Amino acid sequence: MTHASDLTHVVLAFDDNRLIGNLYGQFDQHLALIEQRLGVDVVARGNQVTIRGPHEACSRARDVLEALYTRLQGGEEVQIGEVEGAIRMAIAVGAQLPLPTLEPKTRLKLAQISTRRKTVVARNPAQDAYIRAMDRASMVFGLGPAGTGKTYLAVAYAAALLERGEVARLILSRPAVEAGERLGFLPGDMKEKVDPYLRPLYDALYDMMPPEKVERCLTSGAIEVAPLAFMRGRTLANAAVILDEAQNTTAMQMKMFLTRLGDGSKMFITGDPSQVDLPAGQVSGLVEATRILKDVEGIVQLRFSETDVVRHELVGRIVTAYDVESRERLAAREQQRMRSARSIESQLDPEVFTPREPVV
Repeated sequence: MTHASDLTHVVLAFDDNRLIGNLYGQFDQHLALIEQRLGVDVVARGNQVTIRGPHEACSRARDVLEALYTRLQGGEEVQIGEVEGAIRMAIAVGAQLPLPTLEPKTRLKLAQISTRRKTVVARNPAQDAYIRAMDRASMVFGLGPAGTGKTYLAVAYAAALLERGEVARLILSRPAVEAGERLGFLPGDMKEKVDPYLRPLYDALYDMMPPEKVERCLTSGAIEVAPLAFMRGRTLANAAVILDEAQNTTAMQMKMFLTRLGDGSKMFITGDPSQVDLPAGQVSGLVEATRILKDVEGIVQLRFSETDVVRHELVGRIVTAYDVESRERLAAREQQRMRSARSIESQLDPEVFTPREPVV
């Protein structure tokens, strides 16, 4: 129970009236989400916002609104996803630091990726750690469910490296497992064969760079988008290299890819170990690599969970539901295996089983 002595209120005033509409959201939907997630009452009158509720919750709501307003002042957009991300970050910081004592100068500055076309800011602690890992490590594994931003952030980071001239090439790859990598059986030229499987990488790329620049870089070879099979026998030097959907690589393919890393390069490997589409019984190269390389210096493994999903809120619930069903199925399979083992043991028990005398 919350006592009256635990309640407080915070009043915020925002100077630029032109930003208020985007800050509050259409029909105040951003404020409504803050109320729902943080358990506070938010009342807006003009450019003034009053927050009422428990002391800690009010402090978090204040931090969310101030972070979003700062984003708008910098010319960046604020959609429902950015609001959700700011809320998650405020909750995460609150679990580590007493938010009511935090001053603006001591609050956590979120990691971000900037190109001329767009600035991407981390929406949650996992994304923040992921961006910082890409800053400091030559090889980063981004592991977790769909919708957590693994691939998008990797492409954004690689595009920023290319734009700043820190690498000479950007190479994007994924295994075309849907076609069994037997691309010769598909109609059309090579571009027509592989484009459907690489479309998610193109989408992220066009989001970070002007289309005409992407086309020029594709023509010149500064950007290369190719299926994994095309990486064999190459040394990828002075490049930002991304392998997406890495859970669908075989152990041999993964080893081949990882050993392509050349001087001056960074390599980002993304995938969901729980969504392997390889034939039954075949070990995922991603699963094997993360196990073998977990203690290798210079390699960082960053794991996302369903709580880090930044798409529609239903996506997080869907991922959770599938994970629960998968765990239950594995548990049932293990119980069946143990029952079968006990049954075999009972048949071989000397007190139960007497072998026949050999026939002479």
